[in-house]
Amino acid sequence: MALLNSYSHGVTIQPTVYVYFLLMTVAAMIFSGCSIQNSLLYFPNPDLPKEETLKAAQLKTWPAPSSTADYRGLISNLEGKYEKGTIVVFHGNGGTAANRVLYVKTFATLGYRVILAEYPRYGGRKGDLGEKAFVSDALETVKLAFAQFGEPLFLLGESLGCGVATGVANNPPVKIEGIVLVTPWDTLTAISQSKFPLLPVRLFLTDTYDNINNLKSFQGRISVVAAERDKVVPVSHANNLYRALTNPTKRMWLIEKAGHNDVLFYIDPTKWKEIMDFVRDGGKE
Repeated sequence: MALLNSYSHGVTIQPTVYVYFLLMTVAAMIFSGCSIQNSLLYFPNPDLPKEETLKAAQLKTWPAPSSTADYRGLISNLEGKYEKGTIVVFHGNGGTAANRVLYVKTFATLGYRVILAEYPRYGGRKGDLGEKAFVSDALETVKLAFAQFGEPLFLLGESLGCGVATGVANNPPVKIEGIVLVTPWDTLTAISQSKFPLLPVRLFLTDTYDNINNLKSFQGRISVVAAERDKVVPVSHANNLYRALTNPTKRMWLIEKAGHNDVLFYIDPTKWKEIMDFVRDGGKE
């Protein structure tokens, strides 16, 4: 990337030298494969959530673990009436589940229980980085949520978490009523190629996060939520995904003025109700 940036800003490089360095860069990416991808895609916070942090956010680890590191996610420690069901939230590639308490507070007022799922290697959890590890872990989390709380069960993915949620939906272990995808992409390959147009990104991607393919057989309702000013995952990728969905029970919302990292602050409770009403019963209420 440094070579490409220098070249574009006017530093004189002989064409043969430039091609040589470009080929060497590509070769390094190919042979280091997974490490290059992981360093660009995953930004885990390895620290266990502090007790005082959870207490202040009115959260507790879930399910009740034999030790703190055995948890799979976070859930509200407040009693409530969650008559509309349970939402399992898969967060983006940075931070931890503890940073997504806004989902818990927002959906509790609408009558939903929220489980903030945590990934392996994030928030003190053991395991491996990568799509295979994340989806495998998510499948177990969803099974446990269904066993404990029953129907209806919904999935919500945020950015990278969309790929995890659709990975579960591709071969769900239990009935999934509907899915909400916030700032999603079509495929990881497509968005990576748009970011690095001069590089053969397919050669060093070990993960695919193919949301289009993952949702081909899903029969539940799908809400796609895109941010108008998203510079990280441009809205064109959400549009591509939405157009490719063969599921007839789909709907898309474009959140005006919102960017990738602040989209949640532009969605008010009324809009969230509209989004969740659709995936719950087609908005018939």
